[in-house]
Amino acid sequence: MVNALQNPRGDLALAPFGRPAASAVEWLISSTPVPYQDAMETMETRAAAIATGNAPEMVWLLEHPALYTSGTSANADDLLDPRFPVFTTGRGGQFTYHGPGQRVVYLMLDLKRRRPDVRAYVANLEQLAIQTLAAFNVRGERREDRVGVWVSRPEKGAGHEDKIAAIGVRLKRWVTLHGISINVEPDLTHFSGIVPCGVEDKRFGVTSLVDLGLPVTMHDVDVALKTSFADIFG
Repeated sequence: MVNALQNPRGDLALAPFGRPAASAVEWLISSTPVPYQDAMETMETRAAAIATGNAPEMVWLLEHPALYTSGTSANADDLLDPRFPVFTTGRGGQFTYHGPGQRVVYLMLDLKRRRPDVRAYVANLEQLAIQTLAAFNVRGERREDRVGVWVSRPEKGAGHEDKIAAIGVRLKRWVTLHGISINVEPDLTHFSGIVPCGVEDKRFGVTSLVDLGLPVTMHDVDVALKTSFADIFG
């Protein structure tokens, strides 16, 4: 998971990423879990069509069957228990988990037409997750030394925090692939098969909206995502 810019007040963070003139973003919502390889093929095909001007940009909301993925900087030792299929992917970052109850957001956006700035794009992806969580009164935060979006858990002890959203990106011909994932109600025990994003400190775990005591549905999250996307990306 790429986390190239941690300071939300920096010059690059939250810069406008409005969509190109006379262009619409297509939204696709899959109602059943999508096999990982099928999703990658669909995303690659669509991104190539966007790059040549033969298809509009797209945001795809989906879930995957339980699986692990390894990014370009993954450490093999961080795969503790390969209880689920493991896929090597071209996104940045290390090991992560995807599965039912987690909203995966794949964004295929043309940065060449929007703003060709990868660091600023990642900062806006972070803000997309943070603003979506804020719709449920959850304070998501960036951390300088850790990837993803985190929530403080003082009830677990001093300095304890849990990750609630992950970020991983890849670009081909300035069209984005992959995106973010937000834990709505996944089985959190499934994360124990890996060292999520290489973070070994026991103070830092994983949580979800439902784990935080919020009876949030996937539909609720989708509505908040669309609203937040419109604010940030146009």
